[in-house]
Formats: sequence, structure tokens, C-alpha cells
Amino acid sequence: MNLLITGGTGFVMSVVAREWLDRHPGRRAVILDRAGLDTTAQAWFAPVRDRLTVVEADVRDPAGWTAELDLHDISAVVHGATVTPISRGSAEEAARLPPEAQTPLRIVDVNLMGTVQVLEWARRNPALKRFIYISSGSVYRHNGPDWSDEPLPEDGYVAPLTLYGISKFASEMIVNRYADLFGMSVASVRLSSIYGPMDRATGSRNFRHVPNRIAQMALDGEVIKPNNLAPVGDYLHSVDAARAILALAEASRLRYRHYNVASGVTATIGEIIGWAADRVPGVRYEVTDESGANVIQDPALATGMWGAYDIARIERDTDWRPREGRDAFHDYMDWLAASRS
Repeated sequence: MNLLITGGTGFVMSVVAREWLDRHPGRRAVILDRAGLDTTAQAWFAPVRDRLTVVEADVRDPAGWTAELDLHDISAVVHGATVTPISRGSAEEAARLPPEAQTPLRIVDVNLMGTVQVLEWARRNPALKRFIYISSGSVYRHNGPDWSDEPLPEDGYVAPLTLYGISKFASEMIVNRYADLFGMSVASVRLSSIYGPMDRATGSRNFRHVPNRIAQMALDGEVIKPNNLAPVGDYLHSVDAARAILALAEASRLRYRHYNVASGVTATIGEIIGWAADRVPGVRYEVTDESGANVIQDPALATGMWGAYDIARIERDTDWRPREGRDAFHDYMDWLAASRS
């Protein structure tokens, strides 16, 4: 059983590919990505490079990759190739034109039609056992559930506002329809806010969530300047996310078409700064207004896509469980420190 990962040179998908190869020494992985392995990815994959094939091609152009993929015994697909046009988190970024306004056609074309092209290849592959589509919490609305203090379930509350979220939800529906038409075993994974190893600027994504920003600033000795300590997020370490995705890819039976992959709880900016201080004593921070802040979040965004995600479905169908937030964050800080030495 070999795994195809589209978008596998980027952030989360590169972690999925490495986790797969680490856990299955006798298997191979194939990455389909328009971008090749940059210096960071080359170092990341070095221990397993002999079992990794990288096909550099545009996911929207099957003429450039179908023949190559057909040479490999691929029995599962994790489709993560996407354009992620997010810009928020600092005063400088907040002042810019939203990225989706700069390249709207590319966002919809890659995220939607790229998915269709991979599905077209997959449905003609009789050896394929599972197709996992990497979606996002961006498909949810900005508030909910309607009862207080409950994590956000997969059913209901779907109301994407951005081109990214709209393209993700539309792709989920197309994946479901292909499954019904062609008897495919599929699932869509709705990721919460992911941070961790391999998070870096790429041609399709240039955004870092709060844990990444705070960890980097703590290690740099920079003063952390949030606009508020109260804003929350459901933050999940990239290795935990990769393990969840693979748990779904390898599960003997899936009872649902949509799964939240998240920590299931929220952490505040203040809590994460406290976690950073555990590893770097003397971490400095000061709450300031947005004009001088280097970490900006709206404290009013605390429910819906911004709050905790219900993870009961994946916990029922697999043995995957997220690590405790503090432990995962410390693991990331340790990795960052080691990678700098």
C-alpha cells in the first residue's frame, strides 16, 4: 500500500508524508506538487528520501502527472493541494489588501478544479481504497453552536464567507458526489488552526497561527505584543494532525463523510505565552493597541469556526487522540530550538 499526497511539499502535507514513511518502513509515498523540495523540505525528508517520489506538476493539468502516478501502486490518496489565502495576525498584514482579492481565479481554480482532476484520476484506479480530502474549519460560520460552551460539530453551522472556505466546501460536496457515483470510500477532514514543524512561507501559503508566532518570538528574545490576552483558538500540532489524517486513511471503516481534526479545546493567547515561558524563562510580553501589536486577534471571535471543534467522530472511528495543548506546544518549541542549532 503506497500513499499519494498532493501538495506534499508544503506545510501539513509534508508532515503527513514523513509520518507515513516513518510508520511504514516497507512502503513508499508519492508527492504531487507544483513546487519541488525546497531546502527545508530536503532536510525534512532526508532520512526517508529513498522511499519518496516527487512529481513536480500542476494538479490542474493531469497530462503532466497521470502517466507517472500510474507507475506506482497507489492505494490511498490524501488530497491537500490548495491555495491558502489568509492574512491576519499583525498590524502590517491587517492593513494590506486581502490575498483573496489579489488572485481570486487562482484560488477557485486550484482548490476546486484541482480536486476534480485528482478525483477523475482516482475513480479510474481500481486499486484505490481510500480518498481523504483535506478541508478546513473555514467552511464553518463565525458563530455557534446555538447552545453555549459546546464544541462545534460537523453537522450544521456551515456557512463559508471567503473564497477559500467556499472552494473548500464546494470541493467537499464534489468529493461526496464522486463517492456516490463511483463507489469510492472518501472522507473530508476539517482542520482547525494548525501549527508545528514545517510551517513556513511557500508559494501557496504564507500565514502562521498564534502558537507559531509566540514560539518564534520567545526563542528570538522578542517582546510579544498581543492586542489582547483573551482571544482563543483551537490549535493543533502538525504531527498530531498528520496522525489523525493517516488514522482516517487507514481505518477499516468510516461511518461519516466529514471529520473535524482538532484539539477539541481552546487556548488563549495568554495561556500560550505562559507555555512559552515554561521553556524560555523571562519571556517578555506587553498588551498594546493594534497599531503596535505583533499578535492581533479579535476577542469577540470565540465561537463557530474560531472556537473549539467537536472531535467525537474521529475518536469513535479511530484510536487517534490529540496531545494535551501544553505538551504539544513544548514539543514544537523543542523542535524549533533544535532546528536552529
